[in-house]
Amino acid sequence: MDTWTGSPARRGAGELESEVLAALWAAEGPLSPVEVQAAMAGNLAYNTVHTILTRLGRKRLVARVPGGCRARYRPTKGAAEFAAEQMRAALGQGSDRLGILHRFVRALDPVDKATLRALLGDPG
Repeated sequence: MDTWTGSPARRGAGELESEVLAALWAAEGPLSPVEVQAAMAGNLAYNTVHTILTRLGRKRLVARVPGGCRARYRPTKGAAEFAAEQMRAALGQGSDRLGILHRFVRALDPVDKATLRALLGDPG
């Protein structure tokens, strides 16, 4: 609920796409728009879900799976791959890569820092 207007809060740009992708990643197989709608607690209109799936398809983030009388969709990449691509894109947008990496690493919690060290082969 928006505290200023008293109406339901609008989602930010990309939030609906992220929610649809999350529903697809959580599924055990491809989903129809109706199944995506149900997975999102049915709080979106069918047309909205279909529009989001179409947009995600144009961005090559979901693929339409042939078969049956209704279209079904599956993500084209996993959640970790998608998140890593977003992180690389954010890093590429700044002119001070070292500064961005430094601030990112400093903001990590100790467990994530240890995991990053292990991934980089740094004994710490």
